[in-house]
Amino acid sequence: MIALWIVLGLVVLIVPGLLYTWNLSGKIYTNLLVRETPEKWGRNCSFPEDEEYVKMYEQGLVWGETHKDRKRPVSVVSDGFHLYGEYFDFGAEKAVIIIPGRTEACPYSYFFAEPYRECGCNVLVIDNRAHGLSEGKYPSLGFSEYRDILQWGKLLHDELKNAQVFLHGICIGASTALFALTDQNCPDYMAGMVGDGMYTTFYESFKEHMRIDHHPIFPVGIEVMAQIYLHSKARPATDGPIKRIGRMKKPILFVHSREDGFSLPEKAQQLYDKCGSSAKKIRFFDHGAHSRIRINDPEGYDRVVMDFVASITA
Repeated sequence: MIALWIVLGLVVLIVPGLLYTWNLSGKIYTNLLVRETPEKWGRNCSFPEDEEYVKMYEQGLVWGETHKDRKRPVSVVSDGFHLYGEYFDFGAEKAVIIIPGRTEACPYSYFFAEPYRECGCNVLVIDNRAHGLSEGKYPSLGFSEYRDILQWGKLLHDELKNAQVFLHGICIGASTALFALTDQNCPDYMAGMVGDGMYTTFYESFKEHMRIDHHPIFPVGIEVMAQIYLHSKARPATDGPIKRIGRMKKPILFVHSREDGFSLPEKAQQLYDKCGSSAKKIRFFDHGAHSRIRINDPEGYDRVVMDFVASITA
């Protein structure tokens, strides 16, 4: 009887706390990874309060306006979702798909397009599912979106007649690119990738976000991962680039900032060391927060990207 009362007492103490943290994790998950309205994650600047971010976005818009005569809207259907993007046709025989990270739609990707135009690539910028004009509510951190990338690649190759397709992924976009290129159905014309700020797992990156924002990691962090699985079937704590990088056989360039506080530099080195490609390269830049390398060193960033593309097509 005493043991029963002890158990009941523990339940009374623990259950309200668990309900509170589960509710909190649901709010965090919804804020981070649920598109509640079409306006959320639309084709606008996601962080208008961030001066450096606005600068990137505005420079990208200038690039898009400069080359608007080369642009046309394109779309594909993947997993039942209608997905939309913009194709800049520079008359080349190869193309790049620029894959943005969480919260970003295709205009954000203009900022990363210039080195590819300079080295002779057509450029496809996309609205990931649940972003921009594309359909969807629950992003899955690349675990489903990689199939969208394969569909975009098929469009570029089969209909738009590009002999080679490169991928350039930023943050979650880098993970998505890796998932596509290591899929058993990935075609040969998918030629290689650049990964900007790739993480080992989303959970590792998420923990750094939580630390920087002074939020408790346990149990809320684990509960957010559970919320992700419940809604999208993704396993961001137990699966990710570090689990798949050994299967990567295509050329890959890792670009990473030593100031990245979310995808730590030592994690990038782990990915590089474990990568199974015989054509792998890594370049660390001294300055730039997460996804902010190019704005801090555009010439250096563009040069390393162009040299990498040239090494594949030589």
